[in-house]
Amino acid sequence: MKTVLIWLAFSLGAILTTFAGEKAYLFSYFVNDSKDGLHLAYSYDGLTWTALNDGNSFLPPAVGKDKLMRDPSICQSPDGTFHMVWTSSWTDRIIGYASSKDLVHWSKQKSIPVMMHEETAHNCWAPELFYDEPSKTYYIFWATTIPGRHKEIPTSESEKGLNHRMYYVTTQDFKTFSETKMFFNPDFSVIDAAIVKDPKLQDLIMVVKNENSNPPEKNIRITRTKNIQDGFPIEVSAPITGSYWAEGPAPLYVNNVLYVYFDKYRDHRYGAVRSTDHGKTWEDISEQISFPKGTRHGTAFAVDANVVQRLITLTK
Repeated sequence: MKTVLIWLAFSLGAILTTFAGEKAYLFSYFVNDSKDGLHLAYSYDGLTWTALNDGNSFLPPAVGKDKLMRDPSICQSPDGTFHMVWTSSWTDRIIGYASSKDLVHWSKQKSIPVMMHEETAHNCWAPELFYDEPSKTYYIFWATTIPGRHKEIPTSESEKGLNHRMYYVTTQDFKTFSETKMFFNPDFSVIDAAIVKDPKLQDLIMVVKNENSNPPEKNIRITRTKNIQDGFPIEVSAPITGSYWAEGPAPLYVNNVLYVYFDKYRDHRYGAVRSTDHGKTWEDISEQISFPKGTRHGTAFAVDANVVQRLITLTK
């Protein structure tokens, strides 16, 4: 037994040395009704994504009214820790949180009571994490409907009463959090915001979903800022997605090319667009990508390739 353990340790060490300094990409997502929890896939080119752990869950949900784990958003800290937030229920006023050193073994899950002070808040949907390097601060932002709070918009009968805006809190340690404040307040119902830093221009690009339902928009747009503390302009781009309905955008830079993955939820498949000119023009590459069957709304993020190799080894 001792010999086997020594061999495994040696083999894992050799693998990590081989891939040290190289880059790979991970995608966190959920499947089906999201009750089985966190799923992960990996890619080396941003086009072909392969499920890890034989497509099984890495972490079942344990908090929230409905104990769901929808829209898992993962951000790696400078010390290597992975922090994750997620939607815990369709009608919660909290979001779920857990952390991990290796994406396999996770901390005890906890609820972050981001909207408990708003008694009429309808939801806390699709929370996202972004680490702001200059201020060494994590931003957690999500969509909430508070009836009567914002300018009313025409809605379909199925979405009557839903009028979302983006709110946020900040933290440096995931123990204490700022007061909840408005993050993004455009003149349309907005959900599914996510942020990526442009490696060349050094500004921040935020992708959002226009959630208006009458007439339906259901498309992805972008806005950008130099400093997250200044907020994002509410004047957004024209849609960067097509005539299909899209949600859950996940931006990712791969070799200086900006990819935005999204859930074509009516078509039950994933789609993507990419830009080679920093978001000025977009090409639909939905036919060129491959995701595990059943992939739903998640986030894409870059890691050292040895992180992926360790996951492959640990979940064999």
